[in-house]
Amino acid sequence: MAIRVLPVSAEQSELLDAVIALGNRYTKYLGLLTPPAYRKHAEDGGLLVAVDDEEVVGYALFGLPKRSLYVRLAHLCVAEEHRGKGVARELIDAIRTRHAHRLGIRAKCRRDYGLSGMWTALGFVPKGESLGRGKDKETLDTWWLDLGHEDLFAEAQSDALLVVTVDHGVFAGLRGAGTERAVEESRALAAGWLADLIELAFTPQLLHDVRDVEEREARNHQRAGLAELRSLSPDSAAVAIRLEELAAAARKELPAVPLDDRQRARLRYVAETSCAGLQVLVTRDPALAALADIAWDVARVKVVSPAVVTLHVDELRQAQVYRPADLMGTAFSAEEIAPGGEGELVAFFDQAEGDRGTAFAERLKSLANDGVLWRRELLRDGEGHPVALYVWAMDGRTLNVAFLRTASHPLEETLARQLLFMLKRLGREREAQAVRITDPFLSPTAMAAAGADGFTEDESGFTALLVDVCGPAEAVSEKAAEIAGRMRRSTPRLDDRVSPEIASVAERVWWPAKLIDTALPSFIAPIKPRWSTELFDVPAMLVPRDDVLGISREHVYYRSSGHRGESVPARILWYVSEGASGQQGKMVIGCSRLDEVVIDDPDTLFSQFEHLGVYGHAEVRAAADVSGKAMALRFSDTEIFPVQVTHARVIALAKGLGLRWVPPMQLSKISNALFQAMYEEGHRKT
Repeated sequence: MAIRVLPVSAEQSELLDAVIALGNRYTKYLGLLTPPAYRKHAEDGGLLVAVDDEEVVGYALFGLPKRSLYVRLAHLCVAEEHRGKGVARELIDAIRTRHAHRLGIRAKCRRDYGLSGMWTALGFVPKGESLGRGKDKETLDTWWLDLGHEDLFAEAQSDALLVVTVDHGVFAGLRGAGTERAVEESRALAAGWLADLIELAFTPQLLHDVRDVEEREARNHQRAGLAELRSLSPDSAAVAIRLEELAAAARKELPAVPLDDRQRARLRYVAETSCAGLQVLVTRDPALAALADIAWDVARVKVVSPAVVTLHVDELRQAQVYRPADLMGTAFSAEEIAPGGEGELVAFFDQAEGDRGTAFAERLKSLANDGVLWRRELLRDGEGHPVALYVWAMDGRTLNVAFLRTASHPLEETLARQLLFMLKRLGREREAQAVRITDPFLSPTAMAAAGADGFTEDESGFTALLVDVCGPAEAVSEKAAEIAGRMRRSTPRLDDRVSPEIASVAERVWWPAKLIDTALPSFIAPIKPRWSTELFDVPAMLVPRDDVLGISREHVYYRSSGHRGESVPARILWYVSEGASGQQGKMVIGCSRLDEVVIDDPDTLFSQFEHLGVYGHAEVRAAADVSGKAMALRFSDTEIFPVQVTHARVIALAKGLGLRWVPPMQLSKISNALFQAMYEEGHRKT
């Protein structure tokens, strides 16, 4: 019989068991993966099985990252007795067919396995390498199979690293100590497919626990493994304060649990993780897991099991890298760098060889005297410490950025992403058609953020096009090509046949472009004035809020559950409903990109999206309906319209298109033509 490739659902227990059994035959090569991880991939549409005469002969296990348009291939496994029959090719072809809208398929494979011929035969090409975390620090080749989309969009991908701390139980499991299950769960964190997604770290408490291992041989074996993890050294005074805060909460919330030395050691893991600026602590200790609520409420640390990390790496990674919620309560301030003040910044922003000390200060000083009107802007945190530096000037239709630095700070990644979008908005306001970052010593965090934000790199630096066109895909790509041509670059040609996913990436890379004639849908959401003010400062607060960094790039809005035709990716307009006074509201104030719609119980939603801010736990629970479920809308890159589109004007625009306008009571789909009409009205020149 011919080989058949079938999707596997979480309910198909027999097929799942057969896949797990096959994977377990080759854990030496594939790495450990627990049964729940297989089931999670199946639930997410990431498990295909190859069947020959009812026998499972191979499978492909893969992830579909929400924020990156590639397929992340974790396992490509074929039973050795069935190799040479084209099973691997059938599996890869099935992935290509099912996910043709994605940019490509990416896989990691140890070089010493000698499988480069197989990957090449399947159409993959090598695209870099990295080191594994095994004892031998093996080289992992990155293999890439392009799915036929333009290279420009490949630059928009980014794998921000998730750094997690581990307690002694997990660390011992990594070194082979403990029960078979403990070792298996711990070692799943070191699987090759996670090598560029997760970095494991330890804090000083782990050193104390290793020291207390009774057997000398086991103790030395564990000490030898410490070099494989990142060592963290949080400030001891800050740790002591945080530890006492945690202990006080534990005495109050868990009065029946004695606060002995062992319990304080568990709390110290939490305190050290928090003071090191991280948000994830991995444990298999039930007593430490029981402290999860306290750890979160007091220290904003998620205490999770190894399985949670492997199952939810994308969500955890995003929550750690980007935390706009933490910006909202912090008094950042912006100021111009005064002449003679350059020297103060050396300690915060010198980044690399050739740019240290006086070299940094002199280059920064020279930009105040070279005849160009450079704006030298400094961002300070609430304690007055410099945290970001950017220097910009207009050069024709290009916003040039000569300096872009972020200092070491718990919110460094968040600041970098905010600053990049702020620079794009700044360029658009000045009718620039491109933002070019020419800083030769761009901070690594800013560099990673630029790659994820549609900036492409060449010998002159990083450049993003600003394509201010809301219209057909051909018109948008024609304008992009015109701008790129003046900069001696090339861009892809798009038409109305592109998938919603590619259209959404194009709108991100070419922001503020809008491709109206594609299948990318448009929605409108009613929002109460209170939440519109909290999220967007529209209607404005009586006491203006401090919005030095502007609107956060990414947020979440909660509503009652119930699918109403929503799909992602999409665009979303915000319609402020009538206020209690009847005077405010009933207007379209802006638009965002709709990235994710999730329906779940309020506690789960709050845990998943709390880093995006505004809503408290009780308010998320209040959004639930009689089913006990709520809906979370995750959205990004919000534009507030310079001209608010009134209710009367919306009616007129709809009538002009032959449509009847009814104020939305729920999230509702609208035609792209009506979206375009309201968008253009919102940007009408007054």
